[in-house]
Parts: sequence; structure tokens; C-alpha cells
Amino acid sequence: MQRLIPRLRADGVELELIMLIRTVLAASKEIAFRVSQGALSGVLGSTLDENIQGETQKKLDVLSNQLIKDMLLSSPDVRAIASEEEDDVVKGQEGAPYIVAFDPLDGSSNIDINGQIGTIFTIYPARDDVPADSPLQFAQPGKNQVCAGYVLYGPSALLVMTTGGPTRQYTLDRTHGGYLLTKPELSIPEQTSEFSINMANFHRWQQPIKDYISELQMGKDGARGRQFNMRWNGAMVGDVHRILSRGGIFLYPANQDQPTKPGKLRLLYEANPMAMLVEQAGGLASNGEQRILDIQPSDLHQRVPVITGSQEEVEYVLDKLK
Repeated sequence: MQRLIPRLRADGVELELIMLIRTVLAASKEIAFRVSQGALSGVLGSTLDENIQGETQKKLDVLSNQLIKDMLLSSPDVRAIASEEEDDVVKGQEGAPYIVAFDPLDGSSNIDINGQIGTIFTIYPARDDVPADSPLQFAQPGKNQVCAGYVLYGPSALLVMTTGGPTRQYTLDRTHGGYLLTKPELSIPEQTSEFSINMANFHRWQQPIKDYISELQMGKDGARGRQFNMRWNGAMVGDVHRILSRGGIFLYPANQDQPTKPGKLRLLYEANPMAMLVEQAGGLASNGEQRILDIQPSDLHQRVPVITGSQEEVEYVLDKLK
């Protein structure tokens, strides 16, 4: 099996970007170890603090954020970082070529039940026209990403990543400590019979989404004429990984009772990297009105609705929303 770095070189990735990716992954290996230790490493439970999102921080959230932050800020290739757990942009090395945004631990509610969690990251070229610590560094549409990926901490630690080519999967070899290429190209089937959505919010959705989910629930007796199965992990990283592995559709639509919050998921470090991974694997990603990767960000922690997955199913939903 091929190691990560030779594969990146074969893809024509710039050396500075390769070194930066190595830095991100070094942090992920430490997080993977802490996750595997569970209660033995003293990382379970919550702190008494809230992050910028108004969410109670888990101990492992804080630890993961600090690990990634420290490693990135020590890199000569990072001009600035943004994180779900940081209020503002954190300045790195002046003149460095890249900026990095990340969700240090997606699926925090799953930590204490040994459920699926993961780290999501994205890399953009730094902007020379604004200061290094300006939020405008990250005011770039997702199509500007030069790398997007996540590490899923499960029975094995899996890295799924693209640098603009195919979406590839790597597995952490705990014997030698490196990520090995295990799936050279992930491809999402165009059709699917699986959907992923938080049904607890049904009463808050706009009517076309309610109608769509009701159709799926009717199975063979409904308008679709076939059985659909629902899957929901409570972690976007787990639900999208399943879609990349075998197809499906993931929806986190806007809630009608919260007009000031157009969605739950953050554009910069959740929706954009996942959209790039899905698109490079043959799927689609939309906020219901436009391609996610075309959205011009207006805020560092901007939220958006997300509809992503198998092409035909996403297109079917988008037709209902017109």
C-alpha cells in the first residue's frame, strides 16, 4: 500500500502544501490516540465553558483544538487559522502561503458514548491584500480550497482527502504511524435508497422538505415506489463518510422558527470541505438555492443549510425546492 506523501507528490501537489498537510495529520494522530484511550486519558465529559457558537465545550474539543492550533502555528506555511472553538482569526507566520480552518472535533455529543467523531479541515491560499489576522483572509468561496479532508476516529482512523483531484481514503497504520492509501478513488453512486436527517426537527422545516421526507417514509406505497432507509449518526463527518463509501443523501435544512440562523452547519470548516470531498467523488452539494462551493462567505462562523450526496437524489430535492 502506498504511503500518503508519495501519493501527494504523484498528484503534483506543491511541497509547501504537502508539509502543511503533514502538520495537520500529525495532530490527528495524537487526537486518534487520545480518543482510543477514552476514559483512561481523562478526556471525557464537559468543561464549564461555551465556544463562540454558544455550545458547551467538551474536554476533548478543547484538547483537540489546542493540539491542532499549536502545531499549525509552529508551521512556516500557515499565515492564519480559524476554528470552531476560536472566536476570531489567529495569526500565524507573516507571508506564509496558506490559511487553515478546522472543526477540531465534529460530533462532540458522541464523545462520551464512544460514537463517531472526527476532525474536519480545509486549506486555502493566503490573501496578500488583507492583514494576516483579518477575517477577510477566509472570505473566499469554497471553490478556492486547495485541500479538504477529515479524519474519522473509529475502529480504524481514516483520512479522507482531496487536493483537487479524486477523493481518496487512507488508513492510519498504527504499527508504523503513517497513513496508507487504501482507496485510491471514492465514487458516490448516482442513485440511493438511504437518507440522513435529524427527524426531531421535522416540525421546523419548510413544507417541500417535509413533503420529501414523507415520501421517503412511505416507501413502496409512496410516490417513489421503493423502500428508503434512514441513517443518522449525530456527526456530519460520520454521515458524509457513509455517503462517500456507499451513497446516500444528507440533509440539514434551515429551521423556519430561526430566521436569523439560516442553518446549523458552518460554511467555512464544515460545509465547504465536505462539499469539495463530495463533488470530487461525483456527488452534489447545495444549500437549497445554490452550489455550496460558490457561496461568498459573509462571516467567519457563517451557518448554511446543507443538502449533499448522490447526484440524482440531491437534484430531486432541489427540484422540490424551486
